[in-house]
Amino acid sequence: MRILFVCTGNTCRSPMAEGMLRKMARERSLDIEVRSAGVAAMDGMAISRHAEAVLRDFGVIDPIVSKQLYAELTEWADLILTLTQGHKRQVVHTFPEAAEKIYTLKEFVEDDKTVVAEREELQRLIADRELNKVLGREWTAAEEERLNVLRQRMPVHDISDPFGGSREDYNRTAAEIRTSLEKLLDKLKDGPYSV
Repeated sequence: MRILFVCTGNTCRSPMAEGMLRKMARERSLDIEVRSAGVAAMDGMAISRHAEAVLRDFGVIDPIVSKQLYAELTEWADLILTLTQGHKRQVVHTFPEAAEKIYTLKEFVEDDKTVVAEREELQRLIADRELNKVLGREWTAAEEERLNVLRQRMPVHDISDPFGGSREDYNRTAAEIRTSLEKLLDKLKDGPYSV
């Protein structure tokens, strides 16, 4: 299983998710490759000092540097997990061919059955709309209305952004990520994405 985390600059949230998941998967003897990238990243930049400190405290010493998101990374990944809905929309828009494997981290690990069913319908509609744009096909007003209704009902699945904040802000974000990663590992162990 190959997982790609995506955030904005690839210096805070996605590197923390990458490092933490890599370590947690090793501890559980799960065969998971993990990378991260940013929709607005510059290749080779150091991650933020607070993100590095959080990872070090978590026992992660692997060097992580920023990477720009590019097509080959989306092709490499079996699963693309963004840290916010905005990141997800941007990645789906830029790489519509990968839409079916793009989720926010929190939505992917959501376990409320109604939310999951509506999210899957929303995911299909978004993918269909993007594909229709690329192929020049018509998108109906009824389809757009259903998409909007589902978007309004979806809970917020964003991981808070600690950029520019204190170490405590980074600790809170890391705790949010870790909680989702625990659920992710359980889902990967037991579900259709089994590793």
